[in-house]
Amino acid sequence: MRVLIADDHAVVRQGLRTFLELQDDIEIVGEAADGEEAVRRATELVPDVVVMDLVMPRLDGIGAIREIRAASPSTRVIVLTSFADDDKVFAAVKAGAAGYLLKDASPQELGEAIRTVYRGEALLHPMVAAKLMQEFAQTGERRRASPDALTEREMDVLREIARGRSNKEIARELGVAEKTVKTHVSNILQKLHLADRTQAALYAVRERLVDL
Repeated sequence: MRVLIADDHAVVRQGLRTFLELQDDIEIVGEAADGEEAVRRATELVPDVVVMDLVMPRLDGIGAIREIRAASPSTRVIVLTSFADDDKVFAAVKAGAAGYLLKDASPQELGEAIRTVYRGEALLHPMVAAKLMQEFAQTGERRRASPDALTEREMDVLREIARGRSNKEIARELGVAEKTVKTHVSNILQKLHLADRTQAALYAVRERLVDL
């Protein structure tokens, strides 16, 4: 997994590089000290994952996420920040962040987060997930399709998604093949007109389909 680190503090970048370079499956392909440099380097290098701070000079993290996702849709972005403010969380996810971690996360948690988003899954710090779900639930947005459109098994899968479980974990929990879970996830997103697993998790909480 090719990773780009974007943070305006050199000490933070060095600390992240030192740990991540110890991982056999992670290669650090570059660093960026501000949002504009992050966009430029991500466009040049096309990394698999960008680890992105939010508060940076010239262009903030949210703007950088938006530009990186537009220029390189295959690149996934993990926000790594000290801020859990509702507006920043919601804006980052809407901009296209696949993961949102706080800087109190352990190095091991960051490594696993990189692997998770690389697999195409979403990952949120528990505190961030709670804030995002609350924010989403309180919006006046029109309700999406009824959960009645889902089969009983699809409802089971949706509940497990809301609990933050990966396809492999869901397959083990329900006693089915991982490929079958992927099919159920695809059907859920299509039937409920949702874009990704994060929206599916938010939908499940908003519709009170799961008790977290």
